[in-house]
Amino acid sequence: MSVKPPLTELPIKTADSGFYRGFSVDVTVVSKIIIAALVVWAIVWPEWAGEVLGAWNTTILANFAAWYIWVVAFFIIVCLGLALWPTAGRMNLGVEGETPEFSNFSWFSMMFGAGIGVGMLTWAVAEPVAHFKNNPAVIQGVTTALDANNVREAYVWSFLHWGLGAWACYAVAGLALAFFSYRRGLPLTIRSSLTPLFGKALSGVLGSIIDIVAVVATILGVAQTLGFGVDQFVAGLTRIGIGGLVYGAEAVNEAGESIAGDANTVGIIVALLVIMGASTLSALSGVGKGIKWLSNINMVLSIVLLGFFIIFGATFFGATAFFVGIFDYLVALPGLSFNVWVSDGVEGSEAFKLAQWQGWWPVFYWAWWIAFAPFVGLFLARISRGRSIREFVLGAMIVPALMCFVWFSWAGGTAIDLELNGNANGLILDAGNGDKIFAMTEFMLAPIADALAWAMAVMIVVLLMTFLVTSADSAVLIVNTINAAGDEGPKARPHILFWGAALGLVVAGLLLSGGTSAIQTAMVIGALPFSVVMVLMCFGLIKAIWNDGRREKAGVATTHDNVVATPAE
Repeated sequence: MSVKPPLTELPIKTADSGFYRGFSVDVTVVSKIIIAALVVWAIVWPEWAGEVLGAWNTTILANFAAWYIWVVAFFIIVCLGLALWPTAGRMNLGVEGETPEFSNFSWFSMMFGAGIGVGMLTWAVAEPVAHFKNNPAVIQGVTTALDANNVREAYVWSFLHWGLGAWACYAVAGLALAFFSYRRGLPLTIRSSLTPLFGKALSGVLGSIIDIVAVVATILGVAQTLGFGVDQFVAGLTRIGIGGLVYGAEAVNEAGESIAGDANTVGIIVALLVIMGASTLSALSGVGKGIKWLSNINMVLSIVLLGFFIIFGATFFGATAFFVGIFDYLVALPGLSFNVWVSDGVEGSEAFKLAQWQGWWPVFYWAWWIAFAPFVGLFLARISRGRSIREFVLGAMIVPALMCFVWFSWAGGTAIDLELNGNANGLILDAGNGDKIFAMTEFMLAPIADALAWAMAVMIVVLLMTFLVTSADSAVLIVNTINAAGDEGPKARPHILFWGAALGLVVAGLLLSGGTSAIQTAMVIGALPFSVVMVLMCFGLIKAIWNDGRREKAGVATTHDNVVATPAE
């Protein structure tokens, strides 16, 4: 039987005139309605929204925890398999002979900044400290909370959450989009990656549903990042002397715990106006200008801050955490990738605590990375044209993961070392997650000079600002690209302004209705349907590469510039 050429045309109906000219009306309007409804619900009926989201979260964690754990393990296997597969590894994400548009430095800067950069400023310190206090080994009595024997366990879990699993989610989405858009010439949108499975049927309603799911997941995934960022941004503003943006020390939550340091309503509004205003202006300038320059700036500032922790922080402690942590992580990875703890329903029991902890940490993170995947994946595809599949996978998985490990080792390691051996006496442990990095740097520098501590806080606020703006403006551009049937060209200003405002309102609404936990719940829910799409993307990509190998042997063209006919895949 003869080998057919690949599908290189996928018509997507867009409006020819009017306000939505160049956009898929179905995808754009339905996406806007869903997001607008969520915003109105969260802002007008915050208590009801909080209760419903909480109930849904309980249901999902009870029934889909195993799905989230296993599906991310599947993504790791697929990515590494494609890199090792000779036929796949050498294929160019573009036409034959095409070279990358961006230098390696700019490529890594944009990839790291948009993908995970902002999370480093919160979680590089907060997460190792959190796991130092509690993790499954502590729950099972194997190690002791806040003891030196618990440091290695703290890093196993920190590296698990920010390592290969996180970047495999991004790589799957980015690889599929780049392959079908730049090799096949199909629209740069999520539906194109499923053409080997559904063919031209994706031109219609099925394709629109897939793109709508991607848009909603993107908004909720980025909202999660911005939600954490808002709290930390306000904490930073407070540290540098701008007061009145956090709850007073007397404020407590329903559990009776102090919430001092969390952003109040004024703080949320101020932070979002600054962040979303700057990001919308940057989005109007496009990827090659505002986003590229912001990414390079925050990469330089990141190196300066990281250098401070490596040189003046716990240098040897951090180095030990890095190398020993990677060893422990790689040894534990196969088991942790498939392990699922099941609650026995008895509150306070070991099984209950383990299942609850897994829902708080691994399941939450896997949902976060999946919800973030259409955004980061499409962005990775946009900046990775002309690279080989092997180069893309290794570059998008291993290098950023190692950068995360470096941050966690020296920033988080410095915090743990100060608590263990540096007389911090709970100063860092007791600070809010977003405030921990400020508390730590102030503890380190204030004895030398208050001005130095203040200057460091200012630098961290600026770095946080550039990371948040990079993430938000990239998300706005990517959502508009999906809505415009994959068109990467300039978008009408009203649509950029709408999605910039919508993203800010989603964050504000969910924060006001239930704090970051409400955003977390909405994101976990939004990620579920897109996780199914991502599994289909894997199968579609594998099928396409397999068929391209057969085509090459038969002398049939595999890239859009050489294909004349356009039959189904």
